[in-house]
Amino acid sequence: MKKLNASAKLNLSLRILGKRPDGFHELDMIMAPVEGLADSLTFADAEAYQLSCDDTTVPVDEENLVTQAVRAMEAELGQTYKGKIYLEKRIPHGAGLGGGSSDAAITLKALNEHFGNRLSLEKLHAIAAELGSDVPFFLYDAVCRCRGRGEQIEVMREFPALKYFLMKPEFGVSTPEAYGAWSSSQELPGINYAPQAYRGGALVNDLERPVFEKYRFLPEAKLWLLAQPEVDVAMMSGSGSTLFAVLKEGESGEALPQRAKEELDPSLWTWVSPN
Repeated sequence: MKKLNASAKLNLSLRILGKRPDGFHELDMIMAPVEGLADSLTFADAEAYQLSCDDTTVPVDEENLVTQAVRAMEAELGQTYKGKIYLEKRIPHGAGLGGGSSDAAITLKALNEHFGNRLSLEKLHAIAAELGSDVPFFLYDAVCRCRGRGEQIEVMREFPALKYFLMKPEFGVSTPEAYGAWSSSQELPGINYAPQAYRGGALVNDLERPVFEKYRFLPEAKLWLLAQPEVDVAMMSGSGSTLFAVLKEGESGEALPQRAKEELDPSLWTWVSPN
């Protein structure tokens, strides 16, 4: 039996460069793993493959990216995986935090080890890219610049350690809808969409424009974050609906969750980087 963590991610920068002939968007992103916020997957031997989850709203059939990762490894290696996987969800879904993609990447790595490490990182990367645009990033456990549709990875070893405050409303955002509305979307007056300078570069997210148009709570919440004394910069992660703030050096952020719930929405999901 083996238990592995599958970390969440943040899009510290997301630039859309245009639409590609294959229907995807050409992207230039900086993505960072979120230390301390992770799903966990327990792998154990069994007579046949089985996936179960502690969250009953998560499908455990062939639609789940964990199962798709298992099937991809079986097809590549020509072997059947006889094992059960128990998934404990800690990363909220519909949040722009990459939970499903991270679960899939960890499954690829775990099954590669189970079958004797027969596949190189490059091969795992290629399989991951077929599963989803974000999946390859999670193979590297580092801040990365991700280009193309997300599958072209450059590890950024010198990136500074940052502390975050995350918050998510009860609703999620459809990633395909967010990208689909990008080209025709407009900026809302009074909202700061410009790149925000911070210790590692500049934060910007081109998906804020279409998502903020539809979900008016999110731009209001971003403005609220930017007004907090502990916050350096703040932005939506990926296609949302999670917003995150980079905390100023020396700030713990421990008072932010309660303040956000009192002043914005008592049903918010919140998370602060561990000290």
